[in-house]
Amino acid sequence: MQKKLKEIFEKAIAIIREYPLVLVMAILAAVFLICMTQIGVSTKSEFLFGKLALVFSLGISLTFALNMLSQRIGKIFLLQLAGILFLVFFYFLLPNEEKKFTERYAFLIFPTFILSHLLVSFIAFFGQKKELNFWQYNKNLFINIFLTVVFTGVLIAGIQLAIVAVDQLFDFKFNNSYYKNPFIILSVFGSCFIFLLFNVTGLLSLEKDGDYPQILKFFTQFILIPLLLIYVIILYFYSAKILLSWELPKGWVSYLVLAYSLVGIFALLLVHPLKEDRSKSWVQLFNKIFYFTLIPLLVLLFTAIFTRILQYGYTEARYFVLLLAVWLLTVVVYFIFKGKATIKFVPISLFCFGLFALAFPFLNSFSVAKNSQKKELNKILAENKLLENGKINFNLKVPDSVATEISDKFQFLAKRQENLYLKNLLNPQIAEKFEKENKKGNFYETARIVKGGFKNITAESIAKGNLTNSKNIILTISNLATPVSKYDYLFKAYNYKNNIFRYNENLIEINLQNSQVRTKLFFIFNGTVIDLMPELETLFNDTNESGEFKVDDLSIYKTVGKFNFKFIFDNISKVQTPGKKAEYYINSESVLILVKEN
Repeated sequence: MQKKLKEIFEKAIAIIREYPLVLVMAILAAVFLICMTQIGVSTKSEFLFGKLALVFSLGISLTFALNMLSQRIGKIFLLQLAGILFLVFFYFLLPNEEKKFTERYAFLIFPTFILSHLLVSFIAFFGQKKELNFWQYNKNLFINIFLTVVFTGVLIAGIQLAIVAVDQLFDFKFNNSYYKNPFIILSVFGSCFIFLLFNVTGLLSLEKDGDYPQILKFFTQFILIPLLLIYVIILYFYSAKILLSWELPKGWVSYLVLAYSLVGIFALLLVHPLKEDRSKSWVQLFNKIFYFTLIPLLVLLFTAIFTRILQYGYTEARYFVLLLAVWLLTVVVYFIFKGKATIKFVPISLFCFGLFALAFPFLNSFSVAKNSQKKELNKILAENKLLENGKINFNLKVPDSVATEISDKFQFLAKRQENLYLKNLLNPQIAEKFEKENKKGNFYETARIVKGGFKNITAESIAKGNLTNSKNIILTISNLATPVSKYDYLFKAYNYKNNIFRYNENLIEINLQNSQVRTKLFFIFNGTVIDLMPELETLFNDTNESGEFKVDDLSIYKTVGKFNFKFIFDNISKVQTPGKKAEYYINSESVLILVKEN
């Protein structure tokens, strides 16, 4: 026992000596993540702690990659300094306020994390001609990651169960932090430490030749490749359906093609040492035919991507899908026509493409998306003749779909800080409201302001290619501020989820049905279903023409026994198609509910 403890202690000292900066990054990431989740932390501090946790989490993989490189070329101090400088630079790339932290930053953060892990896979072998060593190194890293997940999972489960046991047996009544904080420490710092335990001997041990693991062969031969065969059969049948019916491919087929391609390349990388083994004919066959099977699927992929891009323009998501398609085409051409292809080309080329998407001037994903959506907005305004002296004429008649599309473009560009360009398209009155909400980070509200600025919105419903006489009535509350002194409690019910509240001993359940009411709206009170549709319909009694209207009150009042409820909406609409029952829609993200007991 003493010998084992001594061995563990020596390994821990070796890890601290060999990977000090990696451990510092893991500790700081865990600490700031705990700080972010503490009760009572202000929103501003919570965002700051989250931002720091994010940066230091990125630092774990980055500093490990640089450590691997230093074991090859030395210069550990300069490499670590370069890594720290990059993290500082990345920290200042992120916004300082939560309201400015829009989805566009996901397309910065997520690819950067992927690039840092790709760096781990090849940086120590850049310029080296050690193909088998490169494979052994990545194979060992892959196995060590898998073992880390298993070990960390068991450790977390054991510690959490121990805390539960102490809490229940001794009646300590622990708060959530007793469970949450150990979970964060173990999942971030603990997993990092365990992973480093498996890699304590460093690069020379990781790249050392070894026997091919039988579990990898089994996993690839009996799980990955059969799954790939299922995928490719489905995709080929779908391609045949497209050719026979002569229709454009559905957008989500892009993700299936990408999934098949990436998993297939991963499978080839796993069995790379076996491709020269004649006894493993299945590997040789798979290696020969896989890239050829991708050729027709790439045609399908590019068709699906450009269908969406030509129709709606570029966004960051479409840019990255197109980039992956171009990368896949590059990989296919390389492995089909290159005589002595190296598997290092896969991570290195993907890293270069990703770096191009994030950093190349004018052609990076952010610049392309902004310029494309500006072009699409100008195109919509020009086609509908809405521009007068360079500004939108909000008095002109405009279809509801066009008004919605314009407001969506404004919201997209506002999130990307194209404020001056957008303000120049608006008249002074709307521009002032737009700027006020934009500064607050209320981008949803900026879209509503733009759409609400149109004075004459015509409803439209498409049937067999022709417009029908549908009426589209949109009601928007002019002032959401409401007195709450007469009520006991305030609840906020969100779309996209089932909202369950407890009011004293009473159970209230609200389901807004994914923001679409259509012909039903109800809530459940103590197991009893309460229909709200008659009250919702009366809100439209005073309005019979299509368009968007401001109203002072947009509330439903309902009495159930001795309880009074008030449901407050900020934007609802009614679509009335001749010969059909009216459909109602809740357009807001949430509904406020006030309740009191008589």
